Amino acid sequence: MPRMKLTAAAVERIKPLLTGRVEYFDATVPALGLRVSARGVKSWIYFGRVAGKQRRVTLGRWPSMTLADARKAAGGAAEAMREGHDLTAEKRAAAAQQAKPDRDLVENVIADWLERDQAKNRSAAESARIMNKEVLPFWRGRHIWEITRRDAIEIIDRVVDRGSPTMARRLHAYLHRLFRWARGRGIVEANPMADLPKPGKETKRTRVLDDNELRVVWKAAEAIGWPFGPLVRLLVLTGARRGEIGEARWREVDIDGAAIRLEGGRTKNGEPHTIPLSMPALAIIGALPRIASGEDAASDYVFTVTGKSPVSGWGRAKAILDAKVDALRIEAAGGSAETVAPMPGWRFHDIRRTVATGLQRLGHRLEVIEAVLGHIGGSRSGIVGVYQRYGFDDEARAALEAWGAHVAQLTGGTPARVIPLRR
Repeated sequence: MPRMKLTAAAVERIKPLLTGRVEYFDATVPALGLRVSARGVKSWIYFGRVAGKQRRVTLGRWPSMTLADARKAAGGAAEAMREGHDLTAEKRAAAAQQAKPDRDLVENVIADWLERDQAKNRSAAESARIMNKEVLPFWRGRHIWEITRRDAIEIIDRVVDRGSPTMARRLHAYLHRLFRWARGRGIVEANPMADLPKPGKETKRTRVLDDNELRVVWKAAEAIGWPFGPLVRLLVLTGARRGEIGEARWREVDIDGAAIRLEGGRTKNGEPHTIPLSMPALAIIGALPRIASGEDAASDYVFTVTGKSPVSGWGRAKAILDAKVDALRIEAAGGSAETVAPMPGWRFHDIRRTVATGLQRLGHRLEVIEAVLGHIGGSRSGIVGVYQRYGFDDEARAALEAWGAHVAQLTGGTPARVIPLRR
């Protein structure tokens, strides 16, 4: 460790060694040194003591830090060490803190919320999709505690203004839950969504397919074939949600017990649910192909085209089904597209309402219909749901058998005769 009287010219003239590094200490400020690496990098270092232990601090690099600047920095380091500051440890801590992600950025809080609060919900994928599409493009890079009530209103209004009031209401609900969760964890002091009215009015759907419409939808489903043809027919026979059938796995199908048995993670309300399978439903399942997921293994998904994931593309499937429905209606009327009006708009979820209405028309009790649908609200909500634990399994099975017979008679070309049950 050579010691020399450093000057600006001397520092510039110092050449590196072929290997290793060398440190030149300043005769004017003895604890100040110039470290020169084999690559020619020159750094200013300072040696001092904190609590009796020697510490080395890197002050900066030459030529960005001149000799005069280094001597001043050495004086500051000496004073800080006398006051008990371990500059090396503090520098490491600051670097480590800087390397950590900023946990309060909106994107990081949302990621944490999705993992901790939403992961077990059936709508977890939807909440992630909405946040990625509607929120992050506008709030990314901002701290969540910077988000104001006005920011929230603007982002919701943006969705309303593009003509999507239902999506805006859904976004409102997700943002409210996000900020309520963040407030509970001390990330924000207040929830900017508190008492913020939802946009517009929720439109409650009442669409029910009549017998003629149900018949033509059934026949159209038969015509379009695998995979959505049998899938739609099972929706008609069970009244189940499309995800409960569309994402069904063979291990959930109990052929001997004539049922699809869903665990809580597969239902909207988080409760296990058994979907009875009538004779027509069993016949459809028995005719389904088993798609391979590999060279030898069959896929566990009932409805799949890849073997690795359940079917997707419901929108495209609905368009194909609607086109076939209109073609069948035109054929039955002996007219043309100009003379036969298309069937009034409907959604897959309307099938579920149609089944519930049909079961009521057949004379089944409300509790039984709710058991078929897997509802825990209505007649089983509140204190009744706590103490009334009877599941109406046998009654639900009988109801769907009767409904299956009704659908079979209806779609066979003979108008179904409705025989009310005795109450």
